[in-house]
Amino acid sequence: MAKTRILFLCTGNSCRSQMAEGWARHLKCDAIEAYSAGVKPHGMNELAVAVMKEAGVDISRQRSKHVNTLREVAFDFVVTVCDDAHENCPLFPGKTNVVHVGFDDPPRLAKTANSESEAMGHYRRVRDEIRAFIETLPESLTTRGAQSKRAGR
Repeated sequence: MAKTRILFLCTGNSCRSQMAEGWARHLKCDAIEAYSAGVKPHGMNELAVAVMKEAGVDISRQRSKHVNTLREVAFDFVVTVCDDAHENCPLFPGKTNVVHVGFDDPPRLAKTANSESEAMGHYRRVRDEIRAFIETLPESLTTRGAQSKRAGR
């Protein structure tokens, strides 16, 4: 049986989409071929790498990349994990479904934290929310039909 190809897309491809790719590779490697990219990539977020490592998932070898570098991959689904990427999502050819599942931005939340512990708490919460979402894949994506939009429309 063919794996479902999923691209996790966010603005910077530094945190949320990287976590999603890492969780998908860790939890669903038998069913999902996972990728991540950004519309304006700006490198890996060290705190995202750290909280994923705490959970037993090493994303330190993943790299931040622009969505255009994956143009040749035929994705079944593109999951936008932030509002900006959803609003600026490029068109994908063929039968790619674009689904928005937004998560809070840990770096933005951490800026207002009063301590390192509080800042890390934001990263951990979002990490765990992303894990819970990934655990529902790929089945939950087909049930999100009313919320998804067919690429190219």
